[in-house]
Order: sequence, then C-alpha cells, then structure tokens
Amino acid sequence: MTVFHLRAAGVSLVLDTRGTAASVLHWGSDLGEFAFSEDAFTPAVPPSSIDVPLRLSLLPSLAEGWSGRPAIETGHGFRTVETQVQDQILRIRSSSPDATQEVVTELELTTQGVLRVRHRFTNRGDDEFVLPNLDVLLPIPAEATELLDFTGLWSHERSPQRAPLRHGVWSRESRHGRPGHDDAFLMVAGTPGLGFRSGRVWAVHLAWSGDKRVWAERSALGYSVLGAGELLAPGEIRLAPGESYETPWLVAVFSDTGLDGLSDRLHPWIRSTSTLRKPRPVVLNTWEAVYFDHDLAVLNELADAAAEVGVERFVLDDGWFTGRRDDRRALGDWFVDDTVWPDGLHPLISRVHERGMEFGLWVEPEMISPDSVLAREHPDWILGGTIGPTWRWQRVLDVEKAYHYLLDRLTALLTEYPIAFLKWDHNRDLLTPGVAHRQTRALYRLLAALKEAFPHVEIESCASGGARIDLGILPLVDRFWTSDTNDPLDRQSIQRWTGLLIPPEYLGGHLGDGVAHVTGRTSALGFRLATALFGSAGIEWNLTGASPAEKADIAAWIAEHQRLRPLLHSGRVVRADSPDPAHLVHGVVAQDRSHAVYALVTLGTPAAALPPPIRFPGLDPDRLYTVRPIGVPPRTMQDAPPPWLAAGAVTLPGRVLSELGLPAPLLTPEQALLLELA
Repeated sequence: MTVFHLRAAGVSLVLDTRGTAASVLHWGSDLGEFAFSEDAFTPAVPPSSIDVPLRLSLLPSLAEGWSGRPAIETGHGFRTVETQVQDQILRIRSSSPDATQEVVTELELTTQGVLRVRHRFTNRGDDEFVLPNLDVLLPIPAEATELLDFTGLWSHERSPQRAPLRHGVWSRESRHGRPGHDDAFLMVAGTPGLGFRSGRVWAVHLAWSGDKRVWAERSALGYSVLGAGELLAPGEIRLAPGESYETPWLVAVFSDTGLDGLSDRLHPWIRSTSTLRKPRPVVLNTWEAVYFDHDLAVLNELADAAAEVGVERFVLDDGWFTGRRDDRRALGDWFVDDTVWPDGLHPLISRVHERGMEFGLWVEPEMISPDSVLAREHPDWILGGTIGPTWRWQRVLDVEKAYHYLLDRLTALLTEYPIAFLKWDHNRDLLTPGVAHRQTRALYRLLAALKEAFPHVEIESCASGGARIDLGILPLVDRFWTSDTNDPLDRQSIQRWTGLLIPPEYLGGHLGDGVAHVTGRTSALGFRLATALFGSAGIEWNLTGASPAEKADIAAWIAEHQRLRPLLHSGRVVRADSPDPAHLVHGVVAQDRSHAVYALVTLGTPAAALPPPIRFPGLDPDRLYTVRPIGVPPRTMQDAPPPWLAAGAVTLPGRVLSELGLPAPLLTPEQALLLELA
C-alpha cells in the first residue's frame, strides 16, 4: 500500500509513500472515499527547476529540491523504509542514505479531527551526532493567504496580529526558556477575512514549554507550509550511538467554519484526555489582598469573609517561607517561616477547613534568590551562575541538579500539610543559552513525580501570569493562571483569545478590586463579575474591605457560577463576529444545545447610536429558547430599553436569535449584560 487515507470528524489526512520519501498530499476537509490514482495528483515540472515533480516530503531538504526552511539540516535527504498503520496512527520510518540516521514520524488523527505529528531521531552511527534541529512541517493550500498569530507582554498576553502570507518566511521564535508573554501560541493560516464564524483555516500549536519556533512559509516553488519545532541552541542535543531525540508534538487543526471551528475540535480533544476529577472550585487567592503581609489574624478574617460569600478554595500566596518578607530574598528556602508562623501553617489551614474550604499554597520551585540559604549552600545550582542581570531580584535554579532537593521539600510540605492545590509560579526568563531543553524536561519529570505521589493535589501553571500556557505542560497541571492582570477590560481580550486553544475550565479568571492593582483602572462590580464568570472562577481582592452590598452581589455571583458551572465547563465556546469592535458577544452552549449563557460586552464607545443586534451563535435553529438577563444589571444610557428586555424575557426560535438577533440595550463603555437561554 502506497497511499494512506485517514478520516475523522470531517477531516482527511492523505499520505503518499510513493518514491523515496513520504509526503502529506492533503490535510483538511473530508475527501470521502475515493480510489487513488497515482498520476492524478502528480504536479507538473516547471522550467528552470529540478527535472522531476517536486514533492514536499515529511522531511523536506535541499537534497530533494526543497529550498525553503528544511525540517532537518543534515545535507542529505531521507528515504522511507517502512510504513505502519494502526487505527488512526501512521508511523513512517525513514533513513539517511548511509543508514547512520533514522527518523520515525508518527501521525495521529484523533476522533475529534485533531492531527498530531512528531519525529523521533535516532543516531544509528558509530560516533556522536550533534542534532542541529528537527521540525515538523505540514502543507497548507494556496487559498490560505492570511496569517493570524499572537504577541503580548506582561499582563497583556495573547494579543492578536494579522498579516498576509507573502513569499518568504514569517517566523516566530521564543528564547525565554518558557513560551513567554509574547508567545505565538497558535499560528493560523486561512482564507482572507477569516473570522470566528467564517473562513477556512489551518492552525498549528507546538506542545512544548521551552524555547521554540513556529512559522509559515510561502515558497515561489508553489508550496505553502506551517511548521514548528523546539528551538535548539548549537550543540544542545548531542546523541551518542543508539540515543534518540523526540520532538514535541505538533498539534494541527483544520476548520471550514472559522476560528470557532478550531475550538470545536481542540476543546473536546483536550477534555477527552483530561485528568480533572471534580468541578473547578471557586478560589480566593491572597496575593492582591495582603501581598507579603502575612498575619494569622488578618488571614483568618479574610478566610471568614471568603467562606461567607461561598469560596471553595483558599490559596496562600507568596510570603510564607523562611525570610520571605519581600521579593528580593529567600526563594529556594522552602520551609515555613517560624517567626511569622510559630505553629506552622496548621492554625490557618484549620480555620480554612473549619469554614468548609480547601487550602492551597504558592510555590516557585524553578527559581532561587541570590540572598537565600540554598544559594549560599549550593551556588553551583544557579543556572548560568552570576552571568547577566537578575530578574525580579532572582535567578534560575537548575532543576536537573536540584531535582531531589525540590522533590524532597515539596514532598515534605505536601505530607505535613493537607494542601489541595499548588500555585506553581515561574517569574523570569532563563536568559541562559543551551539549557532550555534539559530544564524543561526536568520540570516535566518533577511535575510528573509529584502528580504520581500526590494525585489529589492540583497544580496551577503560573508564569508571571500567562507566560507558560501550552499543551506540553497541560497533561501535568490542572489550571492555568491566564494573566497577572485582573482588570476586566484587559481580561476580555486575553480570555477570548486564550480560549481559542484552551477550554475555559482550565483558565483562571479572578474578580479583582474596584481599582485594578495592575492598571489602576476603575471598573464596575457587574463588569468584573461577568468577566470572571466563564472560566475557572476566583477572587483576588481583600473581601474584608468590601461593603455588605458588594458581598451580597459576590455571594449571588458565586451561587450563579456554581449553578452554571456544569454548562460553562463542558459546553461549546462560541464567539460572534461583530461589525463594531466596541461590542463583543461570546457564550457557552450545551453540547445538546438545550441551554446557553452569553455575554454582551461593551469595550468602549459604540460606533453608532443604535448598536448592532445581539446575535447568538451556536443555537439549535429549530428549538425555542427563552432569553432572560441574569447577574448584576449593567449601566445603560438610554431613554427606554428594548421592550423584550424591559419585559424580563422573550421566547424565539434559535434560527431567529442566531440570524436576526435581539435589539441590544445601550450599555455604557466597560459593561456586560449576561443572558441565559433555555
């Protein structure tokens, strides 16, 4: 058999193994059943080119006539020597001409239509081999001429950027030792004008938490590709005879229904592999409430206030360990500070448990303060030594060298204290060349060991906010801290785009103070509550200073979130394309389309006196839905509301609500109206 055709959920993958090297002929819309003709898909031979048809193989290189960015820079090509297929998985074994180098490529098409691809390179020679790079490339059709990827900075992650795909390479590289706040995140190529509900799109994500590169290339030779791989420093991967290197998974997704179609495949696939064991508890994190001012009486009062409004998990943030009174010292000394906590954390945990909440704790195991006992005892554990500047007054701990110390200290904490949750932070880039691969692998190993030893303990991936959100670390964690900003105006965009890849139940979104600690912007309570409703909800606010009315609204919000949580954390995420960028509509629709919750959000001043209607994507066109407002009513500026809203509810078919929509109330900027449909 020379041609393999895998199909799942409206997606086809066609692999051609004729000739010397296997190539992907098609990855995209379902082709149905057909009899493959070898000559039907062989391209012409253009003038001033190689004298045989150019085929883009799984390992394209100069040796086969490909002058674009190669998958591996070895100076020679690879030939296919064996192909295996089992269920929806293809394995292609390729060899160098002298048989000293072997690459096994694995392609899997999941039942949700998600394509995963990776290579495993093995040194079959007699000498050490230094691997320069090994990337995964996939072809995309000529119609995909618009690119969408992401950039950002601290507290402004996942900022979208668009550009045409012209001849040449658009490459995004991360040298942070983590994906970074400016992570490309998801590289999307599609038809011009692609939106949430329209366009044919192809997208790739590299499931890796270290340095990486992801790119799109349109070659004058006639091919366009999306590619990605670990960004290796010179000499970083040295393979002795018989040793292997395996690339991270490239996760590739096709949709013919716009960007929401990507989420329609990615979210169910991620959920199918999820290890989440219970509903996501509503969290109160102490950071913006008390910062480093750890006082048992104050924290007991905060715990009481949290329990009063219905919080389910109380998390003690930075400042609990020996000598940690500010951010300039003590990282690495993971012992409870007996001057602040003479009886350990037991009294606080007892109070938290008495009030019916779980207890969580902040840690930053991958970092070390120069002013710490650990640094003085083990200066050789500081990654890169003292070369280069500190960052947040800290340096990076070599996790590989300090592995057993970290495992022992974390084990001791989790054994002594009934801790249900670790907020695992990572507050700086590595800034040391040639170490990201082994540091990332050591981190994965440490997380896996802790999960095995303490399966009840959930872990949140936090990296000075959202600088490490990727599918490589996802199997080892239970939550992502989406961003360090709790400003709802910023969060609307950050959550909207992060949720393109990650299901909402993994994305921490917290209710902050009325004056945002990061931006200083003042926001209405209703806007803050509506913004934090849809993900893994929590609070980052000193509730002891909240008014009785505010506490009542927060308690009602938590009860509403708990009621809606089964829908919010299992349903289909939908986003409307709006002609006015000041208006957003997003929601979650139950898988059987019987129930839905939407938010109409005003980010700024609308473009017209009458805003566009509220259109509700994702509904069953033939089902009747009653639409009613929930939550804190937003502020409006109007002489009269739309009659349907004044009446408190309206019942209409899904087709009407999706296509015609409902007249929108005139919300003032930075407001949100929540609507429930059932």
